Amino acid sequence: MNEVESRSEEILKTAFEMNASDIHFVPRKDDTLIELRVNHHLYELDILPKEFADRIISHFKFRAGMDIGDKRRPQDGALDVVIQGHPVNLRFSTLPTKYNESLVIRLLPQAMHTQVSDLSIFSDSTAKLLSFLNVENGLILFSGPTGSGKTSTMYAMLNAAKRRFNSRIVTLEDPVEKRNEGFLQMEVNEKANLTYDTGFKAILRHDPDIVMVGEIRDSETAKIAIRASLTGHLVFSTIHASDSIRTVQRLMELGVPRFDLKET
Repeated sequence: MNEVESRSEEILKTAFEMNASDIHFVPRKDDTLIELRVNHHLYELDILPKEFADRIISHFKFRAGMDIGDKRRPQDGALDVVIQGHPVNLRFSTLPTKYNESLVIRLLPQAMHTQVSDLSIFSDSTAKLLSFLNVENGLILFSGPTGSGKTSTMYAMLNAAKRRFNSRIVTLEDPVEKRNEGFLQMEVNEKANLTYDTGFKAILRHDPDIVMVGEIRDSETAKIAIRASLTGHLVFSTIHASDSIRTVQRLMELGVPRFDLKET
């Protein structure tokens, strides 16, 4: 294993051990800063010489099937790895910047199915969360900034619903973040004409108990999530917002009527 491969593996191992959600390669004039996002906050991991960091970024891009010769446009890719015996899905995103490419790697451990009791919340909050599973229809929306635990909390709730009620859970995601053999998981693929709209219509014909719509990013996914909740199904989704007030404001900005929303 050469120096680039060795350092790349070391960065992934350190990020995994620190339970980081993302690794950031930040190009600067004379060097490249590497930061880890842990519990919503960014922490400096290392500062690498510019040329060496560029070689590491090219190494990751090659392994993820990205075009290593194109540094002028944003790219994305994915890679499955095993870190300390645990399967982890890596999602890559590059951006061209003034000083060269920036790379962000999202770490998505696949075998770690978080339980609601593992979320480090008070027992009364745990009980309240689990009580939402008794609701037969409506929209349960998890909001918060990047790295705040939205996805982990949502998947923990879905796992609890599967164990408690053996619910038929169908997800529509872009992309699938955590693989789970207990769910039917669909991934948006616009090239195959599998959009949120066509996928949602197909799901409703598949007799689901719970529908999980991936992160609400635009008016289309917002309307899909609301429409699904009004068809008599229980719907889970996430949205980037700092608090419940901002969540309602964000949904209204995306075209969701105020009377369809209830804060909890």
